[in-house]
Amino acid sequence: MRSVLAAALVLMASPASAGKLELAACRISDMRGLVSIAARCGKLAVPEDPDAPDGRRIELAVAVVPATATRAKPDPLFLLAGGPGQGAIEAFVPALDAFAGIHRERDLVMVDQRGTGGSNRLDCDMPDDAAESDEIAPAELKKLATECLAKLPGRPQFYTSSIAVRDLDAVRSALGYERINLFGGSYGTRVAQHYARRYPERTRTITIDSVVPPQLPLAPLIAIESQHALDRVFARCAADPECNARFPALAGQFARVDARLRRGPVAVSLPDPVTGEIGRVEVTRNHLVTTTRMLSYSARTASLLPLLIHEAATLGNYGPLAAQALMAGEDLEHMIAMGMHNSVVCSEDAPRFAGAVDRSALEKTYIGPVMLDGMTAICAVWPHGAVDADFHEPLHSTVPALLLSGEFDPATPPDYGAAAAAGFEHHLHIVIPGQGHGQTGLPCVQRLLRDFVESADVRKLDTACVGDIRPAPFFLSFSGSAP
Repeated sequence: MRSVLAAALVLMASPASAGKLELAACRISDMRGLVSIAARCGKLAVPEDPDAPDGRRIELAVAVVPATATRAKPDPLFLLAGGPGQGAIEAFVPALDAFAGIHRERDLVMVDQRGTGGSNRLDCDMPDDAAESDEIAPAELKKLATECLAKLPGRPQFYTSSIAVRDLDAVRSALGYERINLFGGSYGTRVAQHYARRYPERTRTITIDSVVPPQLPLAPLIAIESQHALDRVFARCAADPECNARFPALAGQFARVDARLRRGPVAVSLPDPVTGEIGRVEVTRNHLVTTTRMLSYSARTASLLPLLIHEAATLGNYGPLAAQALMAGEDLEHMIAMGMHNSVVCSEDAPRFAGAVDRSALEKTYIGPVMLDGMTAICAVWPHGAVDADFHEPLHSTVPALLLSGEFDPATPPDYGAAAAAGFEHHLHIVIPGQGHGQTGLPCVQRLLRDFVESADVRKLDTACVGDIRPAPFFLSFSGSAP
């Protein structure tokens, strides 16, 4: 099989897609246009409703970064993004160095899942954090969702994972690949697992990082796992002599900040973290929740949490906490297509919300039940789409699988990876010590990825380097950690 670099520019698609995919030289970039790389890009037309092949068609944005080797291996690596709602091209461009070892001999293929990026993005003016805000009543959320639906450029019931895997296979066929390797992160692990279920003969290997097992509805449990992650930050700081001396009784400090913001907002003057313009910001409890949750995703950013909490609790300095929340919100607004996000959650997760978690357990978390209640309100008016009958069944697969979990992941903890691993006959599940959500930034993990895709055999992996990984040291001041 030839590399896409040497392939004809016009390749006939599979009968399922009934379209053509033309690849041409292009440059692809991250969501802010700060990183740009050369690639070959094209659009594949597919039916919006797979059961109506003669009906309305949408185009899938496809980008291929050809292998650098003269004689490339025939099986590329397909990169599947998270969210749900994130476009693969923008998501992976700034992270492609993590796959450099694989890229030498294999094409890297990114397909913006339908409803994201350049694939008929389903988006509107609905705030990306609307379902997570305790300032928006359920009735208002339903109104916002109804207004959002009226503005979408597509029918949301056809933007589910079950349909997305058909698109992936149509792209695979159009590019002339017999078998592919899959890498999925976060929500992308759900898509990768379902592709391996539907198309086992086309899947050479599967690597899933920050794993969502198919049998688990996510939204009800995020508050629980986020609280566990925060508790681990408190415990790790207490066990660190320098952090504990600088920020004693950190859990109590967090409780004081939480209680203060529950009484009402705190006004601060703050340079906009994006534009630098000075403005007045009303710091609310939502800022605390957003900052705490989003910084918990990475070991590097979690190292800031004790300092931010301490500044607010002891000095009344809420500016740094608010700045982090504003930056996180800015990123999410660009990153996530909320229409597609709602279509996935309302179709695949919402029908299983009932009984997924004890509400009293949610009440004990810093997030509370607001996310569950918010998505329940949105999904009451959002169309529910196509979900394969076996979509939530435990997977049973002979595809070689590498599963990666972060010890302190606030969204997809190691238990989730272990549950998914049970479905693969040939697998290795690695828990990365001290890390959060997403492991590919670590050189050790990058070597393991390269070796696994090369051999397709988890028994050949040398995981000794994992034991040398440590969490980032805590910031003791805004200058950084201790010398």
